[in-house]
Amino acid sequence: MKMIKTFRTGLWFVGGLLLTAALFSACKKDNEDFTNTPVAAIMSFNLAPDKSAVGFAISGNNLTNTPLNYTSYTGQYQTIFPGSREITAYDFGSGTPFATTTANFEADKYYSVFAIGNSGTYRNIVVEDNLDSLSATAGQAYLRYINAIPDSANPAVTITAGGTLISNNPADFGEVSAFAAVTPGQVTIAVADDGGISTNRTITLEANKVYTILLIGVKDATNQEKQLQVKFITNGTIS
Repeated sequence: MKMIKTFRTGLWFVGGLLLTAALFSACKKDNEDFTNTPVAAIMSFNLAPDKSAVGFAISGNNLTNTPLNYTSYTGQYQTIFPGSREITAYDFGSGTPFATTTANFEADKYYSVFAIGNSGTYRNIVVEDNLDSLSATAGQAYLRYINAIPDSANPAVTITAGGTLISNNPADFGEVSAFAAVTPGQVTIAVADDGGISTNRTITLEANKVYTILLIGVKDATNQEKQLQVKFITNGTIS
């Protein structure tokens, strides 16, 4: 597995050096007899605007010890056992599940789960984060996006870097794009359709860093936190 360095400087950054050989192995009491324990890793996101305190569990085991507010995430990849596992998003206070899905997790792979939806209709989107396929040798940044805007009908997502249009593609609600290489520097991400959805943001990308762009909010929302917006997290740094 490729080493992914991650770090924390605030809400949108990840903490610590993750998924090292030490984290991906367990040893017996006999120091000379080691056994490797296969694991995968997952990061969880609450992108459901009317869910203010969300927890995640995998096959009955909690991934979150504290509630995730809307737009929050676990802050780092967490190790899980591979195989076919059930992922549940639940209301943290009551423990009531509101979205459940089953996904197959492979050893030494990274994954993300996004809880999305609004007004009683929710689902979990589980995707593999193909970090092992990304190269640090080219000095590029990498980004992808998820359309988590409820009621959005296939809006266009445009990405512009250095005045050059990188992509301009429609994105269904819940769609997660593949990671794309982008020249480091300022990048503008916009999402818009003919039904009143329109928002954009310019961010600065750094070489060898991996980003997930969160297209979130509710059209015509009066609550500032729930208004249409573009946020991002840094998945990590490729070494």
